[in-house]
Amino acid sequence: MLCVLCEVDQAYNEHHLIPRHCHRKTWWKRRFTKEEMRQTISVCKMCHRSIHNFIPDEKEIGRHYYSIDTLKSHPAMANYLAWKRRRLR
Repeated sequence: MLCVLCEVDQAYNEHHLIPRHCHRKTWWKRRFTKEEMRQTISVCKMCHRSIHNFIPDEKEIGRHYYSIDTLKSHPAMANYLAWKRRRLR
């Protein structure tokens, strides 16, 4: 299975779109169902590391980057994904 973000490398990691750290917090409980909070995506190791390097605050990930599209739209992540795709052509 390929990484859902870069679509280049094999995906061996699971990334929680809403970090587990946030699951017990009231803000997320009011806005998301348990199923939404448990949702993960398959990503390669480099993309998973990049998500957490570019967006180190897990609360920010959970509030603003809780879907594949919003992750891809983060400016640093978008630049990284473009670079990774160019590199492997």
